[in-house]
Amino acid sequence: MAKFCFLLCSVLIFLAISSEARNAPSLATINDSPSNLNRTYTKVCDPQRFSDLGLDMNDFAYCDSSLSYDVRVKDLIDRMTLTEKVQQIGDKAYGVPRIGLAKYEWWSEALHGVSDVGQWNSKASFFDDVVPAATSFPCPITTTAAFNQSLWKSIGQAVSTEARAMYNLGHAGLTFWSPNINVVRDPRWGRALETPGEDPFTVGTYAANYVRGLQDIEGIENTADPNSRPLKVAACCKHYAAYDVDNWLGVDRTHFDARVTEQDMLETFVKPFEMCVKDGDVTSVMCSYNRINGIPACADPKLLRDTIRGEWDLHGYIVSDCDSVQVMIDNHKWLSDEPEDAVSQALKAGLDLDCGNYYTNYADKAVVQGKVKEKEIDESLKNLYFVLMRLGFFDGSPKFESLGKEDVCSDEHIELATQAAREGMVLLKNFNGTLPLNTDEIKTIAVVGPHANATNAMIGNYAGVPCKYVSPLDGLSTYAEVQYAMGCVNVMCKNSSLVFPAMQAAKNADATIIVAGIDLSVEAESLDRVDLLLPGYQTELINQVAAVSKGPVIVVIMSAGGVDISFARDNGNVKAILWAGFPGEEGGQAIADVLFGKYNPGGRLPLTWHESSYVDMLPMTSMPLRPVDSLGYPGRTYKFFNGSTVYPFGYGLSYTTFDYSLTSAERSLNIQLNKFQHCRDLNYTDGSFKPPCPAILTEDLQCDDNNLEFEVEVSNTGTVDGSEVVMLYWTPPKGIVESPIKQLIGFQKVFVPAGGSQKVKFQLNACKSLGIVNYRGYHLLPSGGHSIVIGDNLLSFPVGINFEQVN
Repeated sequence: MAKFCFLLCSVLIFLAISSEARNAPSLATINDSPSNLNRTYTKVCDPQRFSDLGLDMNDFAYCDSSLSYDVRVKDLIDRMTLTEKVQQIGDKAYGVPRIGLAKYEWWSEALHGVSDVGQWNSKASFFDDVVPAATSFPCPITTTAAFNQSLWKSIGQAVSTEARAMYNLGHAGLTFWSPNINVVRDPRWGRALETPGEDPFTVGTYAANYVRGLQDIEGIENTADPNSRPLKVAACCKHYAAYDVDNWLGVDRTHFDARVTEQDMLETFVKPFEMCVKDGDVTSVMCSYNRINGIPACADPKLLRDTIRGEWDLHGYIVSDCDSVQVMIDNHKWLSDEPEDAVSQALKAGLDLDCGNYYTNYADKAVVQGKVKEKEIDESLKNLYFVLMRLGFFDGSPKFESLGKEDVCSDEHIELATQAAREGMVLLKNFNGTLPLNTDEIKTIAVVGPHANATNAMIGNYAGVPCKYVSPLDGLSTYAEVQYAMGCVNVMCKNSSLVFPAMQAAKNADATIIVAGIDLSVEAESLDRVDLLLPGYQTELINQVAAVSKGPVIVVIMSAGGVDISFARDNGNVKAILWAGFPGEEGGQAIADVLFGKYNPGGRLPLTWHESSYVDMLPMTSMPLRPVDSLGYPGRTYKFFNGSTVYPFGYGLSYTTFDYSLTSAERSLNIQLNKFQHCRDLNYTDGSFKPPCPAILTEDLQCDDNNLEFEVEVSNTGTVDGSEVVMLYWTPPKGIVESPIKQLIGFQKVFVPAGGSQKVKFQLNACKSLGIVNYRGYHLLPSGGHSIVIGDNLLSFPVGINFEQVN
């Protein structure tokens, strides 16, 4: 009876507090003061705000800025009842008015600009007459193609400036669940547009730079105590881990069990997240819907508590993908759990915040039932409130208080979006120097195709409201007289009724530009592709228009994932091909600037463009990266696939030509071993040379002392100024079983004027750049003859790793 009374009282208190908390105003958007005062605030710890609530701020130590965050956060948590605590660990934190704690909406998005994606009934970030739009940069797959780390960081800085301005205006939160850093393992994945591509090193490098752009405050990028480092906004790297199946032939992400080896987990699926946490110092990681080897990602203590928080030392919080705790029960049928079971397992695993309502509705009951300690909830709250303290949610951020409407959609940001789109363009074909088009010769152009007048398609998903649109038609109209013919009603191009008018337009124009491709109706979240072809009659459109065109035909492809356009590549009537990705709000201007030579393209493909037959070789649900010989499955990504492609990873042309020369290089590294450093065996193919000491555990080496330096001179041997991406690959010693074919280990983008040259220096850490992960899950540095390869074998040189035992 006593327990029944306790439970009944808990429910009544919960209902009372929930009602009070749900009606408690949040900061900036609704005032906390009585209705007759009409005051708003941008920080919790404002004396007037407390006075309006009938409270004295001096009574609350958590508002004493002279105290450490540790003391303040503990004071705040200790003041709450259990029922009040659980109301703060969902994405909608309801606040506690009796102690002056405002509510907070945790969910905002900033994948490539501030977005209005969020809870449908209570969005943290939104647009209206006060803030009608925000700059929509190119989708990450396009920006990544620039291979420009400073650009990635600059975009993050611009996005966070707009986010802060919108926060000041009550139109955004401070915590943004971006970027998406899942590796594109399979070309059919629908979310490729959101990601930085298929290479783990590139993905991790993008993540660290974009996150630094979002989070860092100039001058205080590093502090003695990372948990007190001030933040501009808080980023989140998602979706951890082994997530890249959304909805393929009836297999969806909320039911899928990714069967993954430890080798693939370490070198591919979690590597970008490790880089995001260690190099980017991100403040949040989001776990994914799927199971990994039978265990839901959001309930796996090894993945969350032991790895993210323990091994990598996350300075922040771990959040679930939305409703993942509920998915554990309803979809995965995990351990036949009741809600309280799933909540307790997630909390114990290290999940701090539930995007959903299961923590809010069931965490207190799980404590009462003895399934989880209240201390686990306290730990989650501590991780959450440390981040809000660092963001100035409690004390304000004077550095950003002046930001306002004029800082959103500024000319500077719009130009940055245009430049990002230009840099992300990849020139795939340019027969006989057809491009750039010459305005003295090209007076009229036919612009045809389903994307010729694209607007919304250019900004992809997780997009808000752009400042404006410049379609390809708009952009090209600034260079020549345009005759527009759709060719297809949309990308599905279900009939050929509009092909003939497009042909007629091409017959009379000095040049024809066909803007084709796919969009969110083909590849998107919750929508994986089933083939790699252009939909419907698009192929017919391109071939027939090219056959009759008076002038040169240029095909522009908008897509995220690769498309088998080998027919256009091999068609002599198609003189040039440009991949534009999803280029953002200024995409049309960027396309025109590249085609007419205002900007010399220098982008590189961040994905392998496979032939259409690739999807017939293996199911999307087969997770191994390496070939599965027993089933006849090929390898995945450029690292393990050695078949023919439409275009390989890293491919991209320029309007000029570049030569490389090696000016200096360290070609060997001799490492002395002590008696505590033991040789490790490796598997070699039959007939291969096996060194006396095949490998050493990298954790047994002084890796910071084992660096290699070299310098490359890049010469522009053409007549056009241009930027070149110097891509650095490593190939392992011959004969090591299951090692990658090659692996990207570094890249730099350098501008070189026509006839000029530029020297580029690289410094490599041997353990990180020349190491492997074997099938047992060990990180090893192999001995023997490694090779450093620049570009597509434009330049290479050997590097020998030798181990010497010293007694």
